[in-house]
Amino acid sequence: MQNTAAPINTIDVQCIWGSAKIDICEYDSKEAIINAFIEEMTLDEKIGQMTQSVWHNSVSPEIIQDRKIGSIIHTEGPTPGPKVSDWVTTFDTFQTHALKTRLGIPLLIAVDAIHGQNTFEGAVIFPHNLGMGATRNYDLIRRAAEITAIETAGTGFNWTFSPVIAMPEHEHWGRVYEGFSEDANVTTKALIASIQGHQGADLAQRDTIAATAKHYLGDGATQGGIEGGNAIIDEQTLRERFLPPYQAAVDQGIASIMVGFNSVNGTNMHQNEYLVQDVLKGQLGFDGVVVTDWLGGTRWGEPYTVINAGIDIAMQPANHDEFMAKLKATVLDGTVSMARIDDAVRRILGLKFDLGLFKDPFVKKELSALVGSTQHREVARQAVRESLVLLKSEANVLPLKSTDKIAVIGKHANNSGLQSGGWSIHWQGQNHSYAGATTILDGIHGFAPEAQYYPTGCTEDMQASKVVAVVGELPYAEFKGDSTNLNLTETQNKMLSQCKNLGKQVIVVLISGRAMTVTDTIEQSDAFIAAWLPGSEGAGLADFLFGANGFKPLGKLPTSWPDQYEDLPLAPDAKNALYPIGFGLNEY
Repeated sequence: MQNTAAPINTIDVQCIWGSAKIDICEYDSKEAIINAFIEEMTLDEKIGQMTQSVWHNSVSPEIIQDRKIGSIIHTEGPTPGPKVSDWVTTFDTFQTHALKTRLGIPLLIAVDAIHGQNTFEGAVIFPHNLGMGATRNYDLIRRAAEITAIETAGTGFNWTFSPVIAMPEHEHWGRVYEGFSEDANVTTKALIASIQGHQGADLAQRDTIAATAKHYLGDGATQGGIEGGNAIIDEQTLRERFLPPYQAAVDQGIASIMVGFNSVNGTNMHQNEYLVQDVLKGQLGFDGVVVTDWLGGTRWGEPYTVINAGIDIAMQPANHDEFMAKLKATVLDGTVSMARIDDAVRRILGLKFDLGLFKDPFVKKELSALVGSTQHREVARQAVRESLVLLKSEANVLPLKSTDKIAVIGKHANNSGLQSGGWSIHWQGQNHSYAGATTILDGIHGFAPEAQYYPTGCTEDMQASKVVAVVGELPYAEFKGDSTNLNLTETQNKMLSQCKNLGKQVIVVLISGRAMTVTDTIEQSDAFIAAWLPGSEGAGLADFLFGANGFKPLGKLPTSWPDQYEDLPLAPDAKNALYPIGFGLNEY
């Protein structure tokens, strides 16, 4: 088989390689090699490349080999084990079996590493994107993504479903914290930094992974802030607000884009041929991989409707056989054209070549030693202190001094699970601490070892004059976080009132995935800090409270902050906001 195509780029691969049919050393370009594969592949092999399953959902390495499945995902469920080496061994085993298929095509191995490698207990977990957006420090966002890429690659993955670039318009939405900001300019700058951090200058570098912009399109703008709801977007708004961040992602060479559960103007994004095939791939010029969300290839009907809309990979964790059989039938009867199948496979193989998987498909073990490292935690600690937004500070209550008589109250203060929110170790997060993390109380004790901890509130015999009250939401993710209740609990409110009634100065630290309707709490506090979901490095919050090394507050609101629930949703320039987007005190 001779190559007649003009070279696109030189392919640096081993000539002795696991393919029985394709001698890649006969070809001098990526395009030529991909064309040779497509010419050789059977329909089953092509559909296998378009299918993603979950490695622990009754899917063994042998099934991957037998079904010729092209990618797997790790998500909620069993883990390979407690040690990094367990994960490396597991995913290298899957990769080995993929290479034993007739054509030896390597696997894409994906994970939702959306604020660090948040599925591995012991990895560094950064503030969620809303907090990172509050930093307005785009170099820091890039560095956080670089570290995420290293720790994600070091635990066995070559693809992450991140960054989320939604621009949340409703605080009711359970995914507000996954977006950087409601502002398109902030969002665009942050996503560019994130893509550069994850993907580096060259995806084939050993410390980079493929990134995914999601969820295309309008996921943060659904009516009522309902996860998977309908967003009504006119053409002008589509062009001026929603497409520019995705155009920026395409211009940055984003490897993949995930479509959302939501609909736009009544058409679900998984079946929206106009927005996926015509706009994203056609007008925006995206030449990477479009992937469904969970079960997206069958959730809204027959697979052909999704594939014909322009989707390249279907995430089918529980029913890959059903998806593959139904798609094959519609190719054979002409409902789905072979040209559409070949376009999808060409994009998938292109990503695998760009990642260098045909040359070196296995886990980059030298990166495994860096997972959870001290140097990575220091960057996350910096991200925490720069993400915090000081909304109120009176009576010289801040910064704290090590000599102050300090009490710390609230269960959120001594629980790394509560301070990290959803997508932390588990999909919905967890209500208990996890390995490797530093709680907020741990951090405070680093400055004031004598600070007392009262998880349920102030007491009359308490000697402390200053109280750090850490309160907020319990962890949630996706639709389980959709809520019309954006208040503190009655127990938390009573706890704060009790402390004030005892004459204490009260510093409120709010742990939340969104702005909340807590005007009364802000009014009765002496200082109020929007802490978002800081992740594993609670010491960063202590740095902020104590003004460590001359630190001054830096964080700025990534969204407008409501006064009353009835005011929601707030427009970005709303005059009735308690605090406008961009607000944040720079002095204690």
